[in-house]
Amino acid sequence: MHLALLISRIRLLPTAMPSTRSASASRLLVRADNSPVAREIKRESSVSLDTPKPEATVSVKRRRVKRELEVNGQHHKKQVPDIEDFIYEKAKTLTSSSKATTSLVKVEKKVGVSSVIKVVICAVGAPDNWEAVLGGIKSMRLSGEAPVDTKGCEKAGSLLPPKERRFAVLISTMMSSQTKDEVTHAAVERLSENGLLDPDAIVRTDETTLANLIKPVGFYQRKAQFIKEASKICLERFGGDIPDSLNELLALRGVGPKMAHLVMSIAWKNTQGICVDTHVHRISNRLGWVFREGTRQKTTTPEQTRISLEKWLPKDEWEPINPLLVGFGQTICTPLRPKCDKCGINNICPSAFKESSSPIPKQKKTRSP
Repeated sequence: MHLALLISRIRLLPTAMPSTRSASASRLLVRADNSPVAREIKRESSVSLDTPKPEATVSVKRRRVKRELEVNGQHHKKQVPDIEDFIYEKAKTLTSSSKATTSLVKVEKKVGVSSVIKVVICAVGAPDNWEAVLGGIKSMRLSGEAPVDTKGCEKAGSLLPPKERRFAVLISTMMSSQTKDEVTHAAVERLSENGLLDPDAIVRTDETTLANLIKPVGFYQRKAQFIKEASKICLERFGGDIPDSLNELLALRGVGPKMAHLVMSIAWKNTQGICVDTHVHRISNRLGWVFREGTRQKTTTPEQTRISLEKWLPKDEWEPINPLLVGFGQTICTPLRPKCDKCGINNICPSAFKESSSPIPKQKKTRSP
């Protein structure tokens, strides 16, 4: 009887516990009168119902911010902002607190840093003093003493009718790759003397004869093959004339971007890009005019130089820049040992006197007695 009454009281104990009981585990030890064995009953306590939930706290803060925004005349578009929006709005509203001030400073710093990086990478404009540099080079080139001035591809077939002259310009340009202007000009003269500045005559000439006539042009055997193939295409597709578009010129074997742009400018008077050869490529890098895409490093190919130059150089300078820099490179800004002491822009050129202007004599070895 006593045991049954005691068990019923134990069952009633949890419902009688106050709601503010601590979170530590409670133990009740009950010993029955008629049993020598002690029985231990454990109950895991739960979190107090009076403890505020995090969701409730966030909700209260949101309502508080909303009331403050309404008082200040501001209305947030979102009814329930995301947690990132909530933190940012809190930083903007509670400017009096130190935490809010710190948050605002951090945001401004992040925006400032990203803006600076964007300007450095993307906003690469015209180089400093480029007009003064270009003007100085033009002054030095007034004499017209460079080989390109009298024997360049522009002079090929100058006395021929327009159609025949355009073909002569194409052939001269195809031979000019990795060849000096004097050598290319002499080859054009030999072709003209043999009546071979005509696509029909070239097609009827065997490849060996053609190669011997243009020798010692660089890679003359392959160029003879390319010239004969191009002549056949000009006859079959263009009525003996040359292609009048950049893409059709590039489709010819042996014609690269430099040649195509040069032919379009000279033959068709249609400048669509800058003709960049080794001289233009070298001098543009020496002057600090060109950089690889997205960097401040020098260009490594003529095509990279062309793309970089076209981004800032005015279009009316695209056609004359090639013969201008080619002649400058042939006379003063030479590949090896540039004549910086004779250059009129050595005071503003970033590469002036950085390369040896004269060969260093080798010291003779002396035998010991």
